[in-house]
Amino acid sequence: MRNSMSHAPLLSIDGPFSAWTRHRSLTLELSRRDILGRYRGASFGLLWSLISPFFMLIVYTLAFGYILKARWPGTSGNTADFAMLLFLGLLTHGFFAECLVRAPSLISANANLVKKIVFPLEVLPWTVVLSAMFHALTNILVFIALNLILRGEVQWTLVLWPLVLAPLALVALGTVWLLSSLSVFLRDIAQITGVLATAMLFLSSAIVPVETLPESYQALFRLNPLTFIIDQVREIAFWGRTPDWSGLLVYTGAALLFAYLAFAVFQKTRRGFADVL
Repeated sequence: MRNSMSHAPLLSIDGPFSAWTRHRSLTLELSRRDILGRYRGASFGLLWSLISPFFMLIVYTLAFGYILKARWPGTSGNTADFAMLLFLGLLTHGFFAECLVRAPSLISANANLVKKIVFPLEVLPWTVVLSAMFHALTNILVFIALNLILRGEVQWTLVLWPLVLAPLALVALGTVWLLSSLSVFLRDIAQITGVLATAMLFLSSAIVPVETLPESYQALFRLNPLTFIIDQVREIAFWGRTPDWSGLLVYTGAALLFAYLAFAVFQKTRRGFADVL
């Protein structure tokens, strides 16, 4: 049975945001279930959302800070500064990577909802992004605690973090709409996203400052949609400076365009979901 929602208009002004304008309660409830379901049965439950980033930071700091002796330009050169800058890059990448890796299986994992007579499938990508946002928030809390312990400070500009991450959330949302819909018909996409997520980590400014690279490689790193946001997160959270507002405005405009185009693809292809599944 086809989902009757497939007869809805392909695109409207509030299309990508209909999860909030028309289905807010459903979106929030599904997101809550998604977050709690991930830790169901674990002894520490939601505490793992705080423990996991802490362990991740230890591993990367040991590898790059102590073994490879990496240091960040413009800092005092101590390991604590490097660890905090590294952590901000990792948590920003982790937010996008979670959405990217989960996208291909989103529709197939909810085949029962696809075949329901009435269900707004367009809210499903929002649950993935909101779940990733929750984990990004817990990572920021870990950063605040560690930064206080290791460096004895928290920058007031950190309150701007949601504004800086919002454009990347639009990119992540568009990515989930696009990949989740195409993966119904092209199952091989699921085999690529893990490799792509790793490539986006090492080809961004998450681990190395772009300005220290040879000029021939800098363009490649700056084309990575994560690089600009990672740099802006560090500006507000570590350096205590305001972000590049004009750059964020341009980035947001491009992210909105991508989200609308990806949503249009999702709405166009959803008509065949039930038939394939």
